[in-house]
Amino acid sequence: MPQRFDLVVVGAGNAALCAAISAKEKGVNVLVLERGPRHKRGGNSFFTDGAIRFAFNGKDDIRAIIPKLTDEEASKINIPRYSEVDYYEDLMRVTNGQSNPELAKQLVTKSYKTIKWMKEQGVNFDLIYDNQSFLKDGVYQFWGGLPVKTEDKGVGLIKQLNARAEQLGIDIWYDSRAIKLNTEDQRISSIVVQQGDKEVTVETKSVVLACGSFEANKKMRSEHIGEEWEAAIVRGTEFNTGDGITMALEIGAQRYGEWSGCHSIGTDANAPKVGDFTKPGDIFKKHSYPLGIMINKDGYRFVDEGADFRNYTYAKYGREILKQPGHIAYQVYDSQVRPMLRKEYDLEEATFYQAETLEELVDQLPVNKEQFLQTIKEYNSAVQEGNYNPTEKDGKNTRGITPPKSNWALEVKEGPFYVFPVTCGITFSFGALHVNSVGEVLDQEEKPISGLFAAGEMVGGIFYRNYPGGSGLMSGAVFGKLAGESAAQYANEVKADTIK
Repeated sequence: MPQRFDLVVVGAGNAALCAAISAKEKGVNVLVLERGPRHKRGGNSFFTDGAIRFAFNGKDDIRAIIPKLTDEEASKINIPRYSEVDYYEDLMRVTNGQSNPELAKQLVTKSYKTIKWMKEQGVNFDLIYDNQSFLKDGVYQFWGGLPVKTEDKGVGLIKQLNARAEQLGIDIWYDSRAIKLNTEDQRISSIVVQQGDKEVTVETKSVVLACGSFEANKKMRSEHIGEEWEAAIVRGTEFNTGDGITMALEIGAQRYGEWSGCHSIGTDANAPKVGDFTKPGDIFKKHSYPLGIMINKDGYRFVDEGADFRNYTYAKYGREILKQPGHIAYQVYDSQVRPMLRKEYDLEEATFYQAETLEELVDQLPVNKEQFLQTIKEYNSAVQEGNYNPTEKDGKNTRGITPPKSNWALEVKEGPFYVFPVTCGITFSFGALHVNSVGEVLDQEEKPISGLFAAGEMVGGIFYRNYPGGSGLMSGAVFGKLAGESAAQYANEVKADTIK
């Protein structure tokens, strides 16, 4: 087994494989290190629904990456243009203007080019009919700037990227945990790998760190995000324990981004404590809350469920659920909206309660029953007249209650009624490394550490407090490709200098 490579990529998810593939295209010898066994490869990317957000000018751009879309099918869909300006403004809006402008612009402006490149690498895409559109007058109305997902979700993405890596002859070592970066003359010189009881040192000219954040490390969650986060469910891989961040900090990399923040969602209260590779896909999330109301154990609402499309609120509402008594909340729906709920509500894994009356429903729940019913009564009385339209922010709201519901407010009045208990699931932490727009990791003086690059969740400074849905996969692909190209260029320059 060779122990010398031009480039070592740490991690084997979307960002890592994009880095490895783009570097290999530049002619360098690449090794990928996957901490987990082969059957648990893919990192957090494996668990996603595959939704990927990019800027596009119209339906023709979508058809270019989904060529199987026929003229007949295309005539029955309406996909509004989602420009680079739209994307950038959405990103800045949901992060309260904190996203690093240079990184944000790189993500946005490179998004469609990267999608086309992924297509060239064998990644296939589909429209998200079930969760991002509503059928109106025979036409599917897509909304929220997120019409596309990878074929067969995250499972398909990882399968297709691995097929391309194999085709290119990229080496992948499984059960191989990177534990230390070595430098000589202030340049990356080698990386130490733990394989069972032995340590292997791999000589290399460059390293791309793309092994996720620290969301699966309970100690780091507690230390940086808050003690209450020890109770959070880990939605993805158990192997994202901050190894890459720790190694980089040890050789002088600069911390960057919102270390007290993370991406978290409302997920089934009975979801596994860590991602289950035998049940791939994002099957436990519960994202139809804009169509209903959420109430805690004490019987009170605590967020504006209709503040915006779920694409722009779900990544921050997990934190709000974690703050509630028992780290739990209850999503309440009636029969008016039950047929409109997302597909995850119909899966056998979904935990729910059902009854013909609200009184019978609440009797099944471990809540303050009197206050729970009073909250629903007050909410119903506050609902205003208006045209209900889930394809747009319809302004059908409540008046006189706190918190309000700003859109999609319907009275909860038609039985049978349904409750889905949810808790907080953490996806990834926002605290990471300072990385520039071409993927170089920066030191304390904001100068590149020679030979060290990063991508994916290890790029700090893009997401704060929240993020637009689908931006995680896109960021991973954009900065993975960039980091791979930059690392390959660096490795080739080092080789050229050596020859001289």
